[in-house]
Amino acid sequence: DAFEHHGGVESVEVLGTIGAEETYYYRNKMEFSFSAGRWLTPDEISSGDEFDTSFALGLHVPGNFAKVLDLTECHLQSELSASIVNGVRAFALKKDWKPWHPRKHVGYLRHLVIREARNTDELMINLVTSHYDIDRIKVFSKFLKKEFPQVTTLVNTINSTPAQTAFGSEMHTVFGDGVIHDRIGDATFEIASNAFFQTNTVQAEILYKVAAEFAELKPDDLVYDLYSGAGTITCYLAPHVKHVVGVELIEEAVQNARRNAEDNKIENVSFVTGDMLRLFNSSFIAKHGTPNVLIVDPPRAGLHPKVVAQIAALAPDRFVYISCNPLTQARDLAMMSEVYDVEKVQPVDLFPHTHHIESVALLRKK
Repeated sequence: DAFEHHGGVESVEVLGTIGAEETYYYRNKMEFSFSAGRWLTPDEISSGDEFDTSFALGLHVPGNFAKVLDLTECHLQSELSASIVNGVRAFALKKDWKPWHPRKHVGYLRHLVIREARNTDELMINLVTSHYDIDRIKVFSKFLKKEFPQVTTLVNTINSTPAQTAFGSEMHTVFGDGVIHDRIGDATFEIASNAFFQTNTVQAEILYKVAAEFAELKPDDLVYDLYSGAGTITCYLAPHVKHVVGVELIEEAVQNARRNAEDNKIENVSFVTGDMLRLFNSSFIAKHGTPNVLIVDPPRAGLHPKVVAQIAALAPDRFVYISCNPLTQARDLAMMSEVYDVEKVQPVDLFPHTHHIESVALLRKK
């Protein structure tokens, strides 16, 4: 529907969705919020019992930035994750550490981010607080090491702004390396506290496998990987081609990508930092070569019209478009209809029990 009604792209072969075998406990990352405004469920309200609404650790109620549902279990991440949430809640209440008040902008505790490596035994806790308190964080570190020895690294991110995000102005590694590592295919990837990494590791490998198959990779191919992030797709494709050039806006992600390539002893890749609008031009092509294959995995907003025009002008034979938003993907593909035919689309479910879907489209030059 998205391709026909929103993009005007007709007669597209949309293959059957590749579903997830694991529909629960599949996420490798969860961001839980602390709040001084606890949201009570209808059952809690009707019970007649009294509840302390001044502390909550869980997830935001849809459409209400000020209220958080206090979670004691979560079917999205592992049971260990739920145990950590409950343990941290009990610890914070015992210590009388105040949660963030979303309206008054006061309080110490803001977010608890848990990242679990699926294919290694590494686990990261990122405690996001409103300010740096070395004495408190030492106490918290001691608690984690005693109660949850599975935690391999603790990070303390400082967010002193009103914005309710798990990002901040500074970050402190309390113990461990400040990163975890996980595997996709034959490659191992370093994952920092705020680095992008597909939240469903098992399905991500399937997604990358589909992209590689669609690209029909050959040993002498030059591949461009636009919006390459930490280099996961770049490194995944590298063993099958002559060279892969990854392009990414965020310098931290590019540094992460270079380390990932080095750690995996992958030498036939290069990474470039820059804004696609300014960087992806004839000078760039002259420097890095004309690609046989182009792969893009942009944010939900899709491709900027100027980037679409640049891709259409470059017109590599094979073009693989990975998207988490079929609407913007359909829009972008429609703008390339004079140059490319959309041969097929493969949806992959990385987010069971939600309406979100990843889709991989293969475009072939006319």
